[in-house]
Amino acid sequence: MLTVDDALEQVGEFGWFQKQAFLALCLLSAAFAPIYVGIVFLAFTPDHRCRSPGVPELSRRCGWSLAEELNYTVPGPGPEGQAFPRQCRRYEVDWNQSALGCVDPLAGLAANSSLLPLGPCRHGWVYDTPGSSVVTEFNLVCDDSWKVDLFQSCVNVGFFLGSLGAGYIADRFGRKVCLLATTLISAILGVLTAVAPDYTSLLLFRLGQGLVSKGSWTAGYTLITEFVGLGYRRTVAILYQVAFTVGLVLLSGLAYAVPHWRWLQLAVSLPTFLLPLCYWFVPESPRWLLSQKRNTQAVKIMDHIAQKNGKLPPADLKMLSLKEDVTEKLSPSFVDLFRTPHLRKHTFILMYLWLTSSVLYQGLIMHMGVTGGNLYLDFFYSALVEFPAAFIILVTIERFGCLYPLAGSNLVVGAACFLMIFISHDLHWLNIVVACVGRMGITLAFQMVCLVNAELYPTFLRNLGVMVCSSLCDLGGVITPFLVFRLMEVWQGLPLILFAALGLVAGGMTLLLPETKGVTLPETIKDAENLRRKAKPKENKIYLQVQTSEFNSQAPERDAPLGTGWQR
Repeated sequence: MLTVDDALEQVGEFGWFQKQAFLALCLLSAAFAPIYVGIVFLAFTPDHRCRSPGVPELSRRCGWSLAEELNYTVPGPGPEGQAFPRQCRRYEVDWNQSALGCVDPLAGLAANSSLLPLGPCRHGWVYDTPGSSVVTEFNLVCDDSWKVDLFQSCVNVGFFLGSLGAGYIADRFGRKVCLLATTLISAILGVLTAVAPDYTSLLLFRLGQGLVSKGSWTAGYTLITEFVGLGYRRTVAILYQVAFTVGLVLLSGLAYAVPHWRWLQLAVSLPTFLLPLCYWFVPESPRWLLSQKRNTQAVKIMDHIAQKNGKLPPADLKMLSLKEDVTEKLSPSFVDLFRTPHLRKHTFILMYLWLTSSVLYQGLIMHMGVTGGNLYLDFFYSALVEFPAAFIILVTIERFGCLYPLAGSNLVVGAACFLMIFISHDLHWLNIVVACVGRMGITLAFQMVCLVNAELYPTFLRNLGVMVCSSLCDLGGVITPFLVFRLMEVWQGLPLILFAALGLVAGGMTLLLPETKGVTLPETIKDAENLRRKAKPKENKIYLQVQTSEFNSQAPERDAPLGTGWQR
């Protein structure tokens, strides 16, 4: 009985057709980056101070420099651990009175300026930035600073809720339908976010974009991994995530060129209206069609792939079917994720790994942000760290599989966070180096957990499984901002203790999952249940076949991934 993997070996595992589809779907991955981390530029908080009527006129009359104006008219920093009066409080002084002099104007009002009464910023704030952000436009500072956290959490709430619905749609109605609907809606909501008239509507549009955008990314991820053969499945999955990193790098440059948040939001949203064109260039997944008993359509698509790749289709292509014949169409159900012992264990472990990856990834970014510096360069450098992580995965997984690198990556980030607790703040360079090692480790883990997740579920349940498990990543994104900053109020090293514990436990739990190196994608629940039992014998057999094919076509296979990377 001819399976999809058998057919792909003959029509091409990563030929011209798969390369075209891969590049088209990589655009989806890159476009997801501004939605996921665009908050860094859309809602950055610049240095600010209370607006005091009369101060600009007095400053011009006296010929003060900016430093002198701040020294004379703005309160100094408060006691350590308390709010800074410099940003959120103002002197209760009438700066329009003519009695004020140009040299220490407050000396005539009090012997010491610290004795003068302070009041809230009734007239707004002055922001030291040439651009604008959500914070500066809606004054989300001081008592309203929590609204910035809510703005970031809102999109993660959307990711969390949308993961469940979009995963079901992709498995029930097809990857292409999910891809088209979610991408188009996300583009519309992105534009609406750019023209939002107030903070409330901004939250609603951001929530809506979160509901659909992750579904688009995950549908593209699932689709490309189901199009390629066994020998390239992991490579394209990793490079698909590298496209996300490309989006991060491009975002930093675009944000530098467009410092105003509304124009920046438009700049990253308008191009996404072209992405639904993928619907007409990328066909439906043959694996999904077979799981829905639509064998005729699956055969036509495989024949189309053979023509595009310049190969002859198998003589028995019309016999294409799932590995095991099913008597009725398979429909995904949430219960299936917990119905059998091994799938239930895998689901719980993967949920924890996704949660840990999100908390550590975002938490380390926040921790590094405390050091300050140039916003654009810091973001750019941290994004560059993710490129070597992807290539480390490509080198290691063919030799060691995913299981041990995933466990090791979690252990590395856990150990790095633990070491940072004992490093003095005066050793700034050492803190940065160790933090980058931790960032490298969690990037490795984040990329590999997505890969492992897709390989542990049968075809008809795969997209739902990825969506449900990765929804814990979104839950982590919701709680991380509040979690990190609340713990830092108690002690700055407390978040690092939490990060270390999460990473070390995740490393141990990873070893309870089965290795999937060289194993055909499971197509039924029975296949998924037998993964651990069948892994070793099937791995040896299939791995030797893959190595043989690689030896016979070493040059084309080597050039394909590198060429794809350079084009992006």
